Amino acid sequence: MNTEQRFFPDDFVSDTSKLMGEQMYAELEDGLRQEPPTSIRLNPLKCGQARCKAADSEKVAWCDEGVYLNSRPNFTADPLLHAGMYYVQEASSMFVAHVLRQVVDKPVLMLDLCAAPGGKSTAARSVLPEGSMLIANEPMRNRANILSENIQKFGHPDTIVTNNFPRDFRKSGLMFDVVLADVPCSGEGMFRKDEGAVADWSRNKVEECSALQRDIISDIWQCLKPGGILIYSTCTFNADEDEHNAEWIATELGGDFVTIATDSTWHITPSLTGDAPCYRFLPGKTRGEGLFMTVIRKHGEWEEKPKKAKESRKKGNGNKPHQAPTIKQIPLKSSENYVLTQHGDTVSAIRREWESVANAAAKSLNVMVSGVTIGTQRGKSFVPDHALALSAELNRDAFPSVEVGVSEAISYLRRDNISLPASTPVGFVIITFRSIPLGFVKNIGNRNNNLYPAEWRIKSSHLEEQYQEILDF
Repeated sequence: MNTEQRFFPDDFVSDTSKLMGEQMYAELEDGLRQEPPTSIRLNPLKCGQARCKAADSEKVAWCDEGVYLNSRPNFTADPLLHAGMYYVQEASSMFVAHVLRQVVDKPVLMLDLCAAPGGKSTAARSVLPEGSMLIANEPMRNRANILSENIQKFGHPDTIVTNNFPRDFRKSGLMFDVVLADVPCSGEGMFRKDEGAVADWSRNKVEECSALQRDIISDIWQCLKPGGILIYSTCTFNADEDEHNAEWIATELGGDFVTIATDSTWHITPSLTGDAPCYRFLPGKTRGEGLFMTVIRKHGEWEEKPKKAKESRKKGNGNKPHQAPTIKQIPLKSSENYVLTQHGDTVSAIRREWESVANAAAKSLNVMVSGVTIGTQRGKSFVPDHALALSAELNRDAFPSVEVGVSEAISYLRRDNISLPASTPVGFVIITFRSIPLGFVKNIGNRNNNLYPAEWRIKSSHLEEQYQEILDF
């Protein structure tokens, strides 16, 4: 069924038109029957002066890095997507960057609690002040794998990826300045993109999601510092999951709503059930998918406790962290600012000021990525990790590189064998496309081994014919 023919559940129509009024609901339904806009968000860590290639592309008003495209290309065919130069994200979700720019003005420890696939995490990481740390968490393992991939492609060194439920964070002792809770919801905002969301909707599901959302926030509230910021969001329209839950959080858990400055030309819809500052993005009114967001500052004031003497590292994740192997030089820019840790065979680099946070996470959380994964140490053998090649902190002088064209780049991303110039040095070599690192191969003279992660490889065929240059730099 195409978008124009899609029908919505009778109960949804009845409940939503009652909440919004007939005129606003008619605008919403009309919007839900239109094709969704296509938008991307450039990665400021890697893009530099890059801009969108399309001459008639438009900027997303509430996100400096966001761009609407005039058509939807086959993104899989663009090696720069796989290199983390940009992220395909619907425009409404980029509003989190606008919020953070207003409420955060100094380095913070932030948690994105339900972060997969990583759009809001990477948007947040783009605008957090220098010296901040972001922990991006996803409770579901399969979705956490996708989050981990996207965070590593994005390439910011001050990020930790975890796979835990909200209640697990209490055990860590970590206290956060900012918590983003983009909670699981009934998915009404996905109706025009996902027919399954329409089929799966019911009033019972709305009630179940509303209760689950309160449980999630109750679990994580204890890990938010007094005076800290909660950003609560859903991709749904009903008031039970949106305004009513926001009011419950502020009243029952103790917080004050924070007003976010917006522009009337953005056509953001305010609260539909009260006067608390809430921000609704409705298809048909705003150019994006359905989103609800509100910001609440927790009552109280945080008092920093005196730091205790450094504890010895303890067991975490089933592996005992220990002194990392001696590496002649950490292959990162400003390598003196990093310390190395090793869990099992995996060697990672974490910025010195966040070492205690990384240790606390490793002690009680299921950590998937901590800082920059440098590589794998097995005895005297050391293999650089793919995340190192994609890190914005990579010291490009640490490895030789070979530039490839689009056909060779796609072959590399398929994990096929590629040809290297005869002059290529033996050892680990970075493959680049338009001078942007894609990953490593190991050149052993008469052949080379493609080290692109097997679980990330692209499987589509004939992509070379579908390649469309999206970025101009």
